[in-house]
Amino acid sequence: METTLPLPFLVSVAVPPGLNDIKEGLTREEVSCLGCVFFQVAPPLVEKILRFLKRHNVEFEPYFDVTRLESKDDVLSLLDGGARKVFVKPEQLPEFSDFGARVAPVVTGTDPESLAFGNQHGLLVSDFDIKSADVAKFIEEAKAKKISPLFIKPVDGTDLEAFTAVAAQCSAIPVLPSTGLSSKSETGKLPVARILAASWKSDRADGLLPTVVCDENGVALGLVYSSEESVGEALKTQTGVYQSRKRGLWYKGTTSGDTQELLRISLDCDSDALKFVVKQKGRFCHLEQSGCFGDLKGIPKLEQTLLSRKESAPAGSYTARLFADEKLLRAKIMEEAEELCDAKTPEEVSFEAADLIYFALTRAVAAGVTLADIEKNLDAKSWKVKRRQGDAKGKWAEKEGIKSGGPAPAPAPAPIKEVSAEKITMKRLDMTKATPAELDAALKRPSQKSPETIMNIIKPIIEDVRQNGDKAVLSYTHKFEKATSLTSPVLKAPFPESMMQLPAETIAAIDTSFENIRKFHAAQKEEKPLQVETMPGVICSRFSRPIEAVGLYVPGGTAVLPSTALMLGVPAMVAGCKKIVLASPPRADGSLTPEVVYVAHKVGAESIVLAGGAQAVAAMAYGTESITKVDKILGPGNQFVTAAKMFVSNDTNAGVGIDMPAGPSEVLVIADKDANPAFVASDLLSQAEHGVDSQVILIAVDLDEAHLQAIEDELHNQAMALPRVDIVRGSIAHSITVQVKTVEEAMVISNQYAPEHLILQIKDAEKVVDQVMNAGSVFIGEWTPESVGDYSAGVNHSLPTYGYAKQYSGVNLASFVKHITSSNLTAEGLKNVGNAVMQLAKVEELEAHRRAVSIRLEHMNRQ
Repeated sequence: METTLPLPFLVSVAVPPGLNDIKEGLTREEVSCLGCVFFQVAPPLVEKILRFLKRHNVEFEPYFDVTRLESKDDVLSLLDGGARKVFVKPEQLPEFSDFGARVAPVVTGTDPESLAFGNQHGLLVSDFDIKSADVAKFIEEAKAKKISPLFIKPVDGTDLEAFTAVAAQCSAIPVLPSTGLSSKSETGKLPVARILAASWKSDRADGLLPTVVCDENGVALGLVYSSEESVGEALKTQTGVYQSRKRGLWYKGTTSGDTQELLRISLDCDSDALKFVVKQKGRFCHLEQSGCFGDLKGIPKLEQTLLSRKESAPAGSYTARLFADEKLLRAKIMEEAEELCDAKTPEEVSFEAADLIYFALTRAVAAGVTLADIEKNLDAKSWKVKRRQGDAKGKWAEKEGIKSGGPAPAPAPAPIKEVSAEKITMKRLDMTKATPAELDAALKRPSQKSPETIMNIIKPIIEDVRQNGDKAVLSYTHKFEKATSLTSPVLKAPFPESMMQLPAETIAAIDTSFENIRKFHAAQKEEKPLQVETMPGVICSRFSRPIEAVGLYVPGGTAVLPSTALMLGVPAMVAGCKKIVLASPPRADGSLTPEVVYVAHKVGAESIVLAGGAQAVAAMAYGTESITKVDKILGPGNQFVTAAKMFVSNDTNAGVGIDMPAGPSEVLVIADKDANPAFVASDLLSQAEHGVDSQVILIAVDLDEAHLQAIEDELHNQAMALPRVDIVRGSIAHSITVQVKTVEEAMVISNQYAPEHLILQIKDAEKVVDQVMNAGSVFIGEWTPESVGDYSAGVNHSLPTYGYAKQYSGVNLASFVKHITSSNLTAEGLKNVGNAVMQLAKVEELEAHRRAVSIRLEHMNRQ
């Protein structure tokens, strides 16, 4: 069967991020190597799938059944995000006529009459039952109509091998569940290699299939051969495995070390050749060249050259300076771009374009970006269906004398108002109709960048700070905060009065909060050491001591957060930490938020590091010429700050601890019929305004449509009055209302979600607290908004997020102390416990341990 697909089948997978949680069948990595995936989309999952597409729309070729979506905009967003094809109800086709082959109809069942809905863009037949009496007639009708492409998706529990045979008779592309497939021979699973081998056509007597091996950039490295066995082994091991015509299976790189990571397998259009896309380590060819067709050329060759030069350029050379001096490289890029724009003849244009590409790729290589990464972004842009205005931006348009007749450059009030007019509302999920899987998917936190991506960004920053100290910290503050006037990365105490000029009412508010937080945390002190006599003469004790030097990270970014300085600084002061170091990003003019400086002064901070992000974490973890090294780092931050904290805590050279992994803020509100809709909406919005990656959840207990609508109306009306309404809109986009019948059901869901903030706006709220198992902090009753915990009640607001409330406590006094144990034995005590000690030491064959007791006992006996 000829097909424009890279494979003769689609793999149906659970909706992201369930792809990462596959319990049987193909793994996520194996699905990735196949690439052609099929999802069925439900409304609560649209945002998650869009985030999936943003990361993987090149890695995967996704197809979507969108018949459960009611919003045309949601379908358009999927197409814009890179969906190769969406399947809609036949009656919806006219709405999507502008998108050609990327939209096709879907029908269900095996009724041959349903094939009449097929058009020039294909057809999906879902819930196909090969045991139906209509199958033979369906096959006959499919052959007559020759619909291309025709996709068929089986009912659950279908024998997949028999199903693929029926699909072949129909000249259809089967949609096969990943859970029923395997990379190896496995009882009850259909091996992928067998499906491919049944589809390909070899003109060789031995049945082997020619296989072109390419690198990530599509450059052909060489020609090999494959068999069903080698393909299965390649998929299973995620490496380059081929069929040698003389020696059997050939595991590429086993002897040479030039190994391959398998990225993608595909079959050509008429099924007589395979293509393997690999990440090649070293050379493919046995000769002194990268591939069997010769060395690289053009841009791939340039990338290879730049990578080599980055590693080996002599210190002080022009090439080394290009990689090290951001300003020099920026100047060269601007220079070459201008020269390209000024070029006249074709020869000049090609020459100047080559120069610009050289320096642009230098910038990419310096940042750890590969040519494959760039090409992925180019491919992603090619799938866009939504078009943005193509006017030149601000200063560049002015430089060329361009006057746009369209909307004014940002910030432009008219377009913002137009977008903001759309109702801000949370999606709903009714648990009387939804499945547990749909609930799990709906409650997934907003996706963060992959750990690998984040680490690739923060590790060079951390290493730079570790190696270059103050100079590196200052350079990042110049770069990220634009505070180029600063000449030192730290502000030492005593802090100037001029930096703490605040209105009297602000000082009073901080002082009130300070005292309440101090009282609550002081009450957590242990009055005296714990002492227990475990047996006569054996005294065991535990006593606490403050951590001597602590680093407190106070975020900047989209909001000023002196409250975080209070929540971290006050318990550090109460605990008796000798050195308190704050870190907070300065403003562009180099100044600090006066509220933060005032709090630092009140808690007795030694200094304030003028930096944010990974660079601030690294400065406190390793210390610099002027920044004190600390023993523990505490405080919330974005995903880069969290990753940096995790990294340094795992580095024995840093010797530093952290409080917890903390991410974007979140709240879960449980509301029943007694809850005030205005109060509920205000609590949801108080967290939604933190950032677009925040998430808010409402669990509505037995609320009718009128109650739900009242809350939704309040949410929209209150949000529209907020200055951070655009941030709220982004947060609400991945937030949800879950409808349940009972408080008990609500608490099960809440404990499963483990929210940072849990608000109980229900009748007899205090009685429900006993059911709380997982939460960072609980706010009980209608008169306890989450805001009081954020600021002034006395509880701490530095809390575990992203579900970590199942394992971590929020910051408290114990976060700033460590416990030391002691043992104190009398001679009688050693006699009482000695035999047990010696016997266990003997069991573990630690003779010195045993003798440390026996020598003492013998000494006693001699006396």
